[in-house]
Amino acid sequence: LVPQGLSMDANKKVDLKIIIIGALGVGKTSLLHQYVHKTFYEDYRTTLGASILTKVLAVDNTPLKLQIWDTGGQERFRSMVSTFYKGSDGCMLAFDVTDRESFEALDNWRDDFLEKVIPREQDFPMVVLGNKIDLCDRQVPKETASAWCKEKDIPYFEVSAKNNINVAEAFETLAKQALTTYKGIFESYLTDSIKLTPYDKPKKSCC
Repeated sequence: LVPQGLSMDANKKVDLKIIIIGALGVGKTSLLHQYVHKTFYEDYRTTLGASILTKVLAVDNTPLKLQIWDTGGQERFRSMVSTFYKGSDGCMLAFDVTDRESFEALDNWRDDFLEKVIPREQDFPMVVLGNKIDLCDRQVPKETASAWCKEKDIPYFEVSAKNNINVAEAFETLAKQALTTYKGIFESYLTDSIKLTPYDKPKKSCC
């Protein structure tokens, strides 16, 4: 995402695209509705393709408008979902702590995302959410998920969309990461723009 113009006003609202990905049924839609609307979304219809909600907040005194993309988790829609990755500023990987397969699928979701984000950045703004910690039939120990995330240097949050545990913290951590990266890209863009002036062109010799 390359900012327009050559000055960054700290008071100007920054638009960031955040995408939530993960296996079918892990609660991506519920997490998004809990964060944006402060309500537990109990409609279990499968998300087909993607739906979008927005959230306005401030991070480090910078106004942000998050455009959050909720994506479907069915394997047969994977190729369609991956088309929504383009232009993302941050990625949220979600799994269900009561579903071991959804955790084991994180590697594939992460790799698929990074392969399609150009340029590929291993330190792309990303967080992992282990949802449904309010349920008792847990299959993925916290230590297992934490170790996976630590190995990849990704922040991990144990969350409950139903009980609103750590949901806002997870989203705001990702928003902060995405803003930091955005500012870094802007500064790099500004530096390159200053270097590339017409006066830097070599003079042609007539002989």
